[in-house]
Amino acid sequence: MSGLTHFDAAGHAHMVDVSDKPVTARIAVARGVVRMSAETLAMITEGRAKKGDVLSVARLAAIMGAKRAADLIPLCHPLPITKVAVDLTADPDLPGVVVEATVKTGGQTGVEMEALTAVSVACLTIYDMVKAVEKSMTIEGIRLVLKDGGKSGRYEAEA
Repeated sequence: MSGLTHFDAAGHAHMVDVSDKPVTARIAVARGVVRMSAETLAMITEGRAKKGDVLSVARLAAIMGAKRAADLIPLCHPLPITKVAVDLTADPDLPGVVVEATVKTGGQTGVEMEALTAVSVACLTIYDMVKAVEKSMTIEGIRLVLKDGGKSGRYEAEA
């Protein structure tokens, strides 16, 4: 199990001990897409969804999701999150909504899981709010695009 820090020498899952790691500034950015018809996208951007302001609700859901990552992912450390910023961009070329979440902390472990959870929850919320008009929407490409801080340093995904 070399290199997999969530497994001990016997191959059993465990929470990594980060107590000896220094507290450093950490940031992670994740991105994903909800692809839909042009008509559904127009309904969202024009504020005609029956459940309300889809993008505002998705932004709040993303923030809540980032704060609950440790409750959802068994070996994820609870962290003192210092910032969650969520950008939701309607893209008529997809058509769909691009979701990007930036999460920051000063801590002993990174916030990649918080950023990925934020994007996932935002995408699911968008789907939930307009599924009555389009069940065929797809959630795609959720991935880490940037992380910085800690021992492993900076990572940037290729464009």
